[in-house]
Amino acid sequence: MAAADSPDDGEHLRAGIQSVEVGFELLNALSRAPGALMLRDLAAAAGMSAAKAHRYLVSFQRMGLVMQDPVSTRYDLGPAALRLGLASLSRIDAVKLARERVPALLLETGHTLAIAVWGNQGPTMVHWAEAPQTVPVTLRLGDVMPLLTSATGRCFATFMGTEGRDAERIAPMIRDELARLKKLPNHAMPLLDVPQTTQAVQDILNETRQHGLARVVHSLVPGVGGFCAPVFDAQGRLSLGLVVLGSVATLDTQWKGAPAAALLRCARQLSADLGHLSPA
Repeated sequence: MAAADSPDDGEHLRAGIQSVEVGFELLNALSRAPGALMLRDLAAAAGMSAAKAHRYLVSFQRMGLVMQDPVSTRYDLGPAALRLGLASLSRIDAVKLARERVPALLLETGHTLAIAVWGNQGPTMVHWAEAPQTVPVTLRLGDVMPLLTSATGRCFATFMGTEGRDAERIAPMIRDELARLKKLPNHAMPLLDVPQTTQAVQDILNETRQHGLARVVHSLVPGVGGFCAPVFDAQGRLSLGLVVLGSVATLDTQWKGAPAAALLRCARQLSADLGHLSPA
């Protein structure tokens, strides 16, 4: 018969094992470094003495978490660390992870939130959460967003369409959409910030890249503004777009306003959770 848990077992669990937490700083430093590190540099990055770091590294080498080049004597992550990382990445569901963050972000921003992924026909809404006491926005799950007049589309066009197959796929879509916008009569476009030229499109993409997220104000629906922040995976590919939108009467549409800052902060944390290392 198993012995009953002692009253202080919970306290022991909360306390943890300090030496494990200290040693992890070495692994964390290696994961953030651009390459292998000398002992002194690795110890400094982990905030400990070289002698102390060496003792941990000896154990980590035995476990395969760290390896040392016999010629340069530099340390790097080992095969066991790679296996752990790959196993973790294979089990991550980016949309599920993003959905778990929506309630807290909804409270922080006070505005409607959405999640979009790239579908067969373009950026597609796959999750929707309306904030109470906000003006309803007539968008539905499964809606495919335009690339040039929605924050979601601009986000995907900017951060997904820079190179390779994605660029080859998005470029003609942008050309076709721009051609349709040019054909609309002026009275049918009571909107603002709607590009009419290739240069105007490029200016929008450059502005989006500069700020790290996309914005529209009166561009898709009159009176509505929104932002879309990119979430990247471990390979640096755009995984999804995190969207906030609402009436311009209540949504702060400034680039550095509170909604944009909260959205960008959440997107960057999600990217980090998916294994993306942002450039220094």
